[in-house]
Amino acid sequence: MPLNLTTAGLVTIGLGLALAGTFQLGRSSGAASAAATTAAPAAPAAAAAATTAQAAHTPPQPQREGKVGADASQKFTHFRVGNKNVKRIFADGETVWVGTSGGVVRYDTRSDQYKLFDTHSGLLSNGIFYVGRVNGRLAVGTYGGGLSLLDPRTEKWETYNIPEGLGDAFVYDVLKAKNGDIWIATWSGVNRVKGGNLADRSKWELHTVASTGGGLPNDWVYGLAEGRDGELWLATEGGLAQFHQGRWQNWNHARGLGAPYDKVKDAIAFNNDPAKVSEHHARQKQEMGLAEVNVAYNPNYVVALAVDAQGVVWAGTWGGGLSRFDGKTWTQYTTAEGLPGNHVFMLHVDPKGVMWIGTNNGLAKLKAGGGFEVMTAHDGLFNNAVFSMATARDGTLWVGSFGGVAKIKPS
Repeated sequence: MPLNLTTAGLVTIGLGLALAGTFQLGRSSGAASAAATTAAPAAPAAAAAATTAQAAHTPPQPQREGKVGADASQKFTHFRVGNKNVKRIFADGETVWVGTSGGVVRYDTRSDQYKLFDTHSGLLSNGIFYVGRVNGRLAVGTYGGGLSLLDPRTEKWETYNIPEGLGDAFVYDVLKAKNGDIWIATWSGVNRVKGGNLADRSKWELHTVASTGGGLPNDWVYGLAEGRDGELWLATEGGLAQFHQGRWQNWNHARGLGAPYDKVKDAIAFNNDPAKVSEHHARQKQEMGLAEVNVAYNPNYVVALAVDAQGVVWAGTWGGGLSRFDGKTWTQYTTAEGLPGNHVFMLHVDPKGVMWIGTNNGLAKLKAGGGFEVMTAHDGLFNNAVFSMATARDGTLWVGSFGGVAKIKPS
């Protein structure tokens, strides 16, 4: 059942990250805009590699700042970012930060002024995976450029990288726990900065598969969330992990994570299996006994993570759908239960406690009585591949996809 939204009067606005390097304002029908960008996304590992390869070229430079002319009367506004993924959106008061594989854009919703920050602005990498606030400062986690914090007065970046204690220069998520500790998810383990004191090297710890005796199931830590009792949950490429009171636990497909292959094999969207190009991914499939599976299916690969108000943990997997864990029992949701796609890229709990699920084939809203309402490009999304989402103070939804962002005014 589609969400009750309309695409009438769609406005398309370029945010200056298009490969042509221009800002363009134009109007189009919802159907035309929906058809404008319909490429399938790469796996996050492949996307990171593609970003590195792309850096070897020098595309035309985009206009770096200016003003767009959004029509406030329209239900939907689309912001184009070109042939890029919008991996994170952060609604920060009246400002929206859009993290892409080509830099991070600051957009003032009151004035329609925007500014692009990238390597020309002091970042060490244009690929952005995390945007949020750390110790009161705007922070971005990058593909290969570490964790950078913005000085709002000078607009200069302070970067924390491997010499400062960071486990890896690829930063996927950051979380400040209730006790003040800062956790940083990287491609080579998870950092814990006790008390959140980033400047004190002695406060930095690094937890890996080796240092935890396998309690952390995989060194690629992709997402972080805090539970109601202060426990830390970690999404990894080898399963779901929990750290609580000094003790590590983990759950993988054998323990209930992700739907079985027989359930989803006829609904796997991608044939570009990362295991065909990566020894790392191939080894994982061998360990799971899935070496003969040659499509993009890895139920141990937790791409998205969230904990709801009831303390229930939700994990989005690579081809194994959405998994729900109440501490004792696992439940799996796939296209058979109404999910639009079995590759779950994003989980977002809005201020009202509603769970939103971004997939390879649209955005789903978990209904209070069970089941899903689904929105696709035909309903107003920029693209069906949904990687990120944020809810502004006024209830406006910002949805990041391949190629752009859809701003959706509340009903």
